[in-house]
Amino acid sequence: MPGPLEGITILDFTWALAGPFGTMVLCDLGAEVWKVEPVGMTEAARGPGPMVDGVNTYFFSVNRGKQSIQVNLKSEEGRELVLSLAEKADVLTENFSPGTMASLGLDYETVFARNPRIIYASTSGFGQDGPYAARGAVDIIVQAVSGILSITGHPGGPPARPGYSIGDMAGGMFTAIGVLSAIVERERSGAGQRIDVSMLDAQVALLENAVVRHFATGEVPGPIGTRHPLVTPFQAFPTADGHLVVAGVKDWALFCDVIEEQALASDSRFATNQLRTANHAELEPLLATAFAGQTTAEWIDSLEQICLAAPLNTIAAMAADPQVLHRQMFVDLPTPQGSSLRVAASPVKLSRTPAAPRAGADTPGGHTRDILARQLSLDDAALSDLASRGVVGGP
Repeated sequence: MPGPLEGITILDFTWALAGPFGTMVLCDLGAEVWKVEPVGMTEAARGPGPMVDGVNTYFFSVNRGKQSIQVNLKSEEGRELVLSLAEKADVLTENFSPGTMASLGLDYETVFARNPRIIYASTSGFGQDGPYAARGAVDIIVQAVSGILSITGHPGGPPARPGYSIGDMAGGMFTAIGVLSAIVERERSGAGQRIDVSMLDAQVALLENAVVRHFATGEVPGPIGTRHPLVTPFQAFPTADGHLVVAGVKDWALFCDVIEEQALASDSRFATNQLRTANHAELEPLLATAFAGQTTAEWIDSLEQICLAAPLNTIAAMAADPQVLHRQMFVDLPTPQGSSLRVAASPVKLSRTPAAPRAGADTPGGHTRDILARQLSLDDAALSDLASRGVVGGP
């Protein structure tokens, strides 16, 4: 079955992680993505790796299903080729530093003049305007500026980065959301528009409760480990064989009875959720001692009827989790070398037009000739001439 974005074409200039993650979402939803890469790009140079069986796994994961085209954007002929492709595309995506596309003659105004229906989506560290616009940024930089690093980790400990690149991927996801909304609006107006997504803005948006608490109360949130700032107990506790995560305790007395700490139920310091949160420093070690007496599985059996409880999985344990497997959250995709790689599938489950990765990552420039022949009617002689002069690349 085709995806819901079948028929939508994306001219994709994104690189690294933030932009490619956004176009990956759109590709999984069925869009045809023409990924522009530099002439001479090699598999090893596509990302930090690791390389496995000749495949750059970093690149493969977020560029699955995209069609690679190698064009020299610094040549006038290369620029004209991509502008001609932009006339055929629905969406153009890029995540260069602000000003880079303009320096290449591919700014929004130039592209819009060739295709007034184009949706031109720019993802950058700090946005297209403002005092930080010209600054470079990667994931950890926007996590630092946004304050994410200041609330991650344990009290008194050093700053801790979340275990994955939420700064990059949030920027990509919000870019995908912006593109989808602009596609819907274009159905009404017939006109394209510019999308400006800042990775910093995306992090501020995801801070949600920390932001409203700060402005409402004056509190400056800090790191609290796995705890919740407003609900207690709501965190991970060590058990006899790992860790248990507990949340959603509605009946405190019953909870204390099940963990065989009945004295806590009558302790005035812990009588309400607000008091338990205020006195968490006294409560946490008492609960930790209780939970250390049994295994994680034993505690889940005891607690699952009265609150929310779950194991703290490793990535390997998650990969074998029956719920994750039932939801078909992994898919094996072929590599150009004849092997396959298992990647995370799309979490969007559609009943009639399913979203899913449909192919692995392309070889560098693997679709150059196909796209230029199909979209711009260039014949073999013209393509060979362009390739011989370094305007385009690929097999």
